Amino acid sequence: MRFCIAGAGGRMGRMLIEAVLGSAGDRLVGALDAPGSAAIGQDAAAFLGRACGIAVSDAPREALAGADVLIDFTRPEGTLAHLAACRELGVRAVVGTTGFDDAGKAAIADAARAIPIVFAPNMSVGVNVVLMLLDKAARALGDGYDIEVVEAHHRHKVDAPSGTALAMGEVVARALGRELKDCAVYAREGHTGPREASSIGFATIRGGDIVGDHTVLFAGTGERIEITHRSASREGYAQGSLRAAHWLADKRPGLYGMADVLGLGAA
Repeated sequence: MRFCIAGAGGRMGRMLIEAVLGSAGDRLVGALDAPGSAAIGQDAAAFLGRACGIAVSDAPREALAGADVLIDFTRPEGTLAHLAACRELGVRAVVGTTGFDDAGKAAIADAARAIPIVFAPNMSVGVNVVLMLLDKAARALGDGYDIEVVEAHHRHKVDAPSGTALAMGEVVARALGRELKDCAVYAREGHTGPREASSIGFATIRGGDIVGDHTVLFAGTGERIEITHRSASREGYAQGSLRAAHWLADKRPGLYGMADVLGLGAA
């Protein structure tokens, strides 16, 4: 499979480039980064101390020419511009970017009418298994447990709560017959009064080089259940992204998630 990687100068982009170059049968044919990035014009594999012959570009149509699939972990505005080029060129896309507003999500859904897209807040196989477990736990435990989502990421992450934390909250809310937008609590300060029984709380930690930790707490009377996923490196995200890209190879246009890729069902 022929890959184009967006965000080639960033931490996740570099991990993806390394994964593609190390994957038998796969080939890197394009690399994208934002205009003004120091990576523009550099060999995409220079950070590995070698050359792959692909220069990092800020021109989506040029970088995507000849690609079968784009993998994009960048910013919403950049991802939407890249998807417009993918749509023109018939290039499939795997999108791990988070922080989209409703208009951005609608634009992704519209692009998926023309090309197959896997769009997920987290490409880790382990995280997506946890989403399935959360669905089962919430259905079994019912309304007798208070639910809190705690997430921690590195100091450079720009959106909060993380897309993965929100996905966890959405899975739990849906399993309980709720709408997350109606029951989410994102901040507590001062005299808040007693906890609303149907609320789902979120707590955000930012610091250091934490790759990504997520815990969903079900707090009942006399017991507490915690379901946790911790990422030690971004390699899990990269390998999950490649798995999603290969899964897309024979798919028709449409919007898919990692649950589809992994055969995990609706969660």
